Amino acid sequence: MTGIPGRMAVSDDVTSLPTPSAVELPAPDDELASAAVAQLGWPGVALPPMTLLGRRVSLVAELLPDAHAERICLGQAPVTDRATVSTWVWPEFAGQVPAAAVRIVGVLAVVRHWRTGLAALAPFARYGETAMVVPSSVVLTHDYLANCLPRARTYGIAVVSADPDNGVELDLPGRNDRRVAAGIDAVSRWVNEVAYERVLSA
Repeated sequence: MTGIPGRMAVSDDVTSLPTPSAVELPAPDDELASAAVAQLGWPGVALPPMTLLGRRVSLVAELLPDAHAERICLGQAPVTDRATVSTWVWPEFAGQVPAAAVRIVGVLAVVRHWRTGLAALAPFARYGETAMVVPSSVVLTHDYLANCLPRARTYGIAVVSADPDNGVELDLPGRNDRRVAAGIDAVSRWVNEVAYERVLSA
């Protein structure tokens, strides 16, 4: 047997193959992120999209007034150098590092496909609330029902659908109340400082 079973002929003309239609989002990422925060009932504001840990996400954060005021008094600006912040969790630096001046409420991923959303949120799911915003056409597919929903429920990821006519709607609430969030580590502390810098610049 010299051929691939079930294949009668192979065409070299790739232009003859069907191409999937592009799924577009009905509004800019930052607008959809802000609307999703309102739907999810999260406190704080959605910061402009950024690349963190190799993923494009929007942090949702709220400023902690007391800690922020203390850092202003002590002249402690946000520190976003990851190597420097990684030392802040060492036992010998206990009580000597700046206090966290923001609280990360959650992490949002505004994406065109749910698989991209899961991949983007994976590094952040252990720290707290996560949610993805997808076009409404995505939530109407069998793939979404059969594959996305079970995975999103397992990891406690909320799903918000974005429709050009009806705005954003909560399709699946997150269930992070069942999960014990990871403690403060070098990654979460660094993300907190990045969020603090973004909050101040906004």
